[in-house]
Amino acid sequence: MSEKIAVVTGGSRGIGAAIAKKLASQGMTVIINYCGSEDRALAVKSEIEAAGGQAEAWRCDVSDCGQCERFVKAVMEKYGRIDVLVNNAGITRDGLMMRMTDEDFSRVIDTNLKGTFYMMRFVSRHMLKAKKGRIINMASVVGLMGNAGQVNYAASKAGVIGATKSAAKELASRGITVNAIAPGFIDTEMTGALSEKVQEQILTQIPLGTFGKPEDIANCAAFLASDEAAYITGQVIQVDGGMCM
Repeated sequence: MSEKIAVVTGGSRGIGAAIAKKLASQGMTVIINYCGSEDRALAVKSEIEAAGGQAEAWRCDVSDCGQCERFVKAVMEKYGRIDVLVNNAGITRDGLMMRMTDEDFSRVIDTNLKGTFYMMRFVSRHMLKAKKGRIINMASVVGLMGNAGQVNYAASKAGVIGATKSAAKELASRGITVNAIAPGFIDTEMTGALSEKVQEQILTQIPLGTFGKPEDIANCAAFLASDEAAYITGQVIQVDGGMCM
């Protein structure tokens, strides 16, 4: 894994930060993409460097096609390669369908789905020339089974799954694998914002009886990024404690 360059979108907190730290711990140079908080991204960078790894924090709003193109171009100009792309950037704008605004629907689709598409399109061009690469997209169990109050989010994640399978078929002949991870309920700021009652209800639906940890997702991503996963492509791996069997 040494000398490989990995780009992790939405890498400044939660699952993205855990993935960035995990890949860095295995010798990769990690480009931590962020859109909102530079301080958080720099904190992750500092933590990686303190542990002996290498990382940079670069801003890019993945919902903006032009920014994605310039971001990928800048990484290529500096490093000459991108070996691993983890499309983790995502947002929620929850609400019942009847009350959901056009903006709330579009914002989620733009970031979660279009952002994944933009980054795959620009990065894959360079992976095709190199005839190798790993693309890992962050889906969700919500994209598999739906969830009340999350029509926009479920649609975006179902779209990510479809895009993953299509891209996997397009890129396989050039040695590029494309897979998705579908996390269940993971102990992050997003789940922490739920009321205690809602959290208890969710736990009753999880056979293992606990929320997952960001590190559980990071471990899966690290495997998919490794040479050991060279014969796995077009798959959606659920890391959900058995919630969505």
